[in-house]
Amino acid sequence: MLNIGSSAIFLYGDVADMRKGFNGLTILVESSFPQKLLSGAYFLFVNRRRTQVKVLYWDSDGWVVWHKRLESGTFKISEGLNGKISRREFAMLLEGIEPRRLNKRFCLP
Repeated sequence: MLNIGSSAIFLYGDVADMRKGFNGLTILVESSFPQKLLSGAYFLFVNRRRTQVKVLYWDSDGWVVWHKRLESGTFKISEGLNGKISRREFAMLLEGIEPRRLNKRFCLP
């Protein structure tokens, strides 16, 4: 599993071609999230059928692509998810949990 820590997570808002590798995904990141490429952020890409997810991130010495393909079902992505997402939304997406309410019940000051 990915160790996100405090890194930012960005969801690519359009459909991504899962045949793309490191270079193709970095071009998509540069066009959608300018100046975020080497920031240590995680970039999430989903295919049209929502059966595959790729995560691109910069590890201190090179690019890493993490790829998950579902054998059945689809990844649940809310209509409002685009751009920066929280670690909770990211974890729910990977686990297949469909968020019905994204509001926190308790907020700390």
